[in-house]
Amino acid sequence: MTATDPALTALSQGWCALSLLHGRIETHIERALQSGHGLSVREYSLLDVLSRQHEGEGGHLQMKQVADAVVLSQSATTRLVTRLEDRGLLERYLCPTDRRGIYTDVTAAGRKLLDEARPSNQAALREALDEAATHPELAPLVKVVETLKAPLSV
Repeated sequence: MTATDPALTALSQGWCALSLLHGRIETHIERALQSGHGLSVREYSLLDVLSRQHEGEGGHLQMKQVADAVVLSQSATTRLVTRLEDRGLLERYLCPTDRRGIYTDVTAAGRKLLDEARPSNQAALREALDEAATHPELAPLVKVVETLKAPLSV
């Protein structure tokens, strides 16, 4: 394949369209969450991921799993956890069976903020997708996003 190969050109254009759609959605959601709830997209995502933890086997996520879920490095995730912990939205505690392990959980205040922010996140996502669907290069991707049902495993 050469740099002018039609397959590579199509692949590159597809990637650019996907990147554009992602950027537009994230920017729209970021504005809604910041203005309405004082949260960034990453902060919201972290609260959402951690709120889905449960007791029992595999119920608590290790920091690497959390970092993968919010698409950040482990060090950036640790800094994000610290910021939210300082705001009283998260708390850390030692694993009861392995004193080396540290769990992070959402506090009552964090759950309240997440519950308040969830409708804003969903509305902003819907608005961003509706707007993107008006652009011929993004409309096929919007259709694909709208057909996804199950969350992707991390």
